[in-house]
Amino acid sequence: MHGFRSTFATWAEECTDYPDGVREAALAHKYKSETTAAYQRGQKLEKRRALMKDWAAFLTGANVIQLGDRREG
Repeated sequence: MHGFRSTFATWAEECTDYPDGVREAALAHKYKSETTAAYQRGQKLEKRRALMKDWAAFLTGANVIQLGDRREG
């Protein structure tokens, strides 16, 4: 599970222009600063939805290599 989250975080950071707060909210991370957390109470739902749509497009795009069935028979 951690590897999948790490892959998403790396992709979002290096391949998109989504703000850090949106990426962190998508990973259900909390703000490190208690002050920031006190003022940032929104869910960023629509922005997270757009990010997840882009992630899905990336995963189903031409970058994915299909592995064959390795079963004998």
